[in-house]
Amino acid sequence: MGTFGSLFFIYMAFPTTNATQELPAVNEILASVGQAPVTTLDQTNPDVAIAYNTLQQVTREVQAEGWSFNTEYHYEMAPDSNDEILVPNNVLQIDLTENASNMERDAVIRNGKLYDRFNHTFKFTDSTVEVDIIWQFDWIDIPKPIQHFITARAATLVSSRIVGDANQYQILQQQEAYTRSLAMEYDTRQQDLTFFGVPEGQAKSTYQSFQPFKALYR
Repeated sequence: MGTFGSLFFIYMAFPTTNATQELPAVNEILASVGQAPVTTLDQTNPDVAIAYNTLQQVTREVQAEGWSFNTEYHYEMAPDSNDEILVPNNVLQIDLTENASNMERDAVIRNGKLYDRFNHTFKFTDSTVEVDIIWQFDWIDIPKPIQHFITARAATLVSSRIVGDANQYQILQQQEAYTRSLAMEYDTRQQDLTFFGVPEGQAKSTYQSFQPFKALYR
């Protein structure tokens, strides 16, 4: 696999965020499980703490799937003065772009830097290296349809954690499925996907045909 680029991986990141941004979402979660709304995210309140922490967890997980708003292809990263590529803290997934320059590389994150497993080195001597990257954004920068899906998903988990009512859990699961379908519809429209790559006029296509050797490798 080394000669064909690197494997995707998740890098857990915790960007700085203003917790008050998530207060409406936390109140929506609390309302979904029959709890009263709050005016502050008081972590000494067990229900609020569970709702807030679950929202944070689901926000990371959903963004890590990779959506149009937080995914960039052919993103150029420049090595530092030591010829090493430092990975920002708000990176959830990163993968070397499949191009001629990266054919003899296989990168993973080690010690917060890209490490080339194929050549056994942290050194990247190119002026820039192209990667496909998934970012983690603060709540305020997440599109509304994605926010609604994250909130619904978090409400389902909170119901199982602090209520345990099977009927309520089933209702919230249905709401979660509905909001996910709306999120996927939004994302599909945003990406303008086709079978032949990106729309005409854009310089670099992100389309990749099915590659049987990768399925066999798995």
